[in-house]
Amino acid sequence: MTRVEEQIRADIVEAGRRLYARAYVASNDGNISARLDEGRLITTPKGVCKGFMTPDMMVIVDYEGHKLSGERDASTELPMHLEIYRNRPDAGAVVHAHPPLATGFAVAGIPLTRAVLAEVITTLGSIPIAAYGTPSTAELPEAVRKYIRAHDGMLLANHGAVTCGTDVFAAYYKMETIEHFAKISLVARMLGGENLISRDEVERLQGLRGFYGIPSPAPLCSDPSEGGGDQVACQVLEAPDSPDGRLVPDASLALKRDRAEDRGPQRARLRDGVEDRGPQRARLHNGVEASRDGEIRLTYGELAALIADAVRALKD
Repeated sequence: MTRVEEQIRADIVEAGRRLYARAYVASNDGNISARLDEGRLITTPKGVCKGFMTPDMMVIVDYEGHKLSGERDASTELPMHLEIYRNRPDAGAVVHAHPPLATGFAVAGIPLTRAVLAEVITTLGSIPIAAYGTPSTAELPEAVRKYIRAHDGMLLANHGAVTCGTDVFAAYYKMETIEHFAKISLVARMLGGENLISRDEVERLQGLRGFYGIPSPAPLCSDPSEGGGDQVACQVLEAPDSPDGRLVPDASLALKRDRAEDRGPQRARLRDGVEDRGPQRARLHNGVEASRDGEIRLTYGELAALIADAVRALKD
C-alpha cells in the first residue's frame, strides 16, 4: 500500500467521523469515495456507521464498479459516485450525506439557489435539487447526471445531498457549506425573509473565485436550458437587478405581506369573538390562529407566551 493510499483511507475515515459527529448521517447512512489512480477508486463499505470506520474497511473498485480488493462490499450508492466521476474529470472525491436542514429543503422541494451569502456564491454558486430517484438504483445516477457538470453540490429530492471536490476534504467542506447555508436560509425566512444580493454584486463575487483559487464548474445564467441537451451547462442564481444597491429585499415575500395587509379591512368580527378570515382560517379569542379543519397556527410570540403560561402553571 502506498503512502498516498494510506492518506486517502485516513481522510475518508476522518471525514466519516465528522459527518457522524455533526449528525449529517445517522446509523449506516452516507458514503464517501475518492480517486486512487486512473484505474481505481476507493470507497466506503456498505452497512457500516460512518462514525466508526477504520482504514482497513475501505473497498477498492474500478470505474465500472467492479470490486478489486477489500474484505467488504462497496456502498450500494457507488453508481451515483461513478456517474459523477464520469462527468467530472476534475473531481477527486465525492461525499453523500443526509444533513437534516438541507435535506429538509430537499423534501420541501426548495432549491438553495438564492443569492444570499457571498461565501456560498464564491464556493458553490447555486445548489439545485436533482429529481427523486430510488436509492441504490439507476434512477439516482441519472438524476444527478443532469446537474453535476455545472455544480459541485446539489440536493437530492426526498433523500439528502451530494458534493464533489478535488479531494476528500474539499468535498466534505462543501457538504458543511450546504448545511450551513440551509440553516441560515431557514432562519432568515422564519424571521421575515432574505435580502438578496444583486446581480451586479454576484458578478463581482464570481470574479473573485479566480482570486481565491476556487474554479467554477460552469458560468452563471438565467435559464438552465441555455446549454442545451439533457444536462444543465450553467448555474442559475436568483439575483435581482438593482440600480440602487447591492442588497435587495425579496420581492415575493413583500408581495405576500402586501396581500395579507390588503385582507385586513375585509375581515369581520363574529359575535363570539372569533375573527372571520374566510373559509379556511379563524382567530380564536386568545389570539391563536386556527384553520377550520382544526389546525392551530402560532407565531413565535404566541408560542413563547403559551410556554411561559405553562411554566407559571407548573410553578404554582
